[in-house]
Amino acid sequence: MNPVVTVVDYGLGNLYSVSRALERCGAQARICATPAEVAAADHLILPGVGSFAKGIEGLQARSLVEPLQRHAESGRPFLGICLGLQLLFDSSEEFGTHAGLGLIPGKVIQIPRMGAAGVRHKIPHIGWNALQPVSGGTPWAQSLLARTVAGACVYFVHSFTAFPASEAHRVADCDYDGCRISAVVKRDNVQGCQFHPEKSGEVGLEALRSFLATA
Repeated sequence: MNPVVTVVDYGLGNLYSVSRALERCGAQARICATPAEVAAADHLILPGVGSFAKGIEGLQARSLVEPLQRHAESGRPFLGICLGLQLLFDSSEEFGTHAGLGLIPGKVIQIPRMGAAGVRHKIPHIGWNALQPVSGGTPWAQSLLARTVAGACVYFVHSFTAFPASEAHRVADCDYDGCRISAVVKRDNVQGCQFHPEKSGEVGLEALRSFLATA
């Protein structure tokens, strides 16, 4: 039987592109927007594009914050994509300070406007970038990158980056003009990818397949 994946709709998600990618991986995507549907989920994905404040507002308006936290506490697989990754953290400084889901200790900060050479670079960070392991971080074999080789390129679109409080919760980073970007994070059953797997070709699909393979 094909695995069923619950994709959370809170008004800001790239729902249909994520759903199509899951279907290409052999899964059945079920878009949901109610606490009861989240409570019944096995594999759950929190996608998202847009600002952190709008994201948490959308979750609160649908009474989804506590159900998502309970899903994480249950040990069931949980994946945040792009804004969904950022919402996993304690807080964000985007347009003021806003509390997140608090599932991974740390905060979301703006990507520095200047690179390592002191020259202004483009924000948002848009385009393909290479994934690199993190020294002292979670091994790739224990994450959605289990089938991914170091240096594989994936697609990013974002202006803010997560900064985990512990290096142990980092899985992969990428370098943007000398600026450290959290590309994949993980704490227990909760994972997040800043890149868009649904826009990252076969590398992205392999990441989704690895997530689907988690119990």
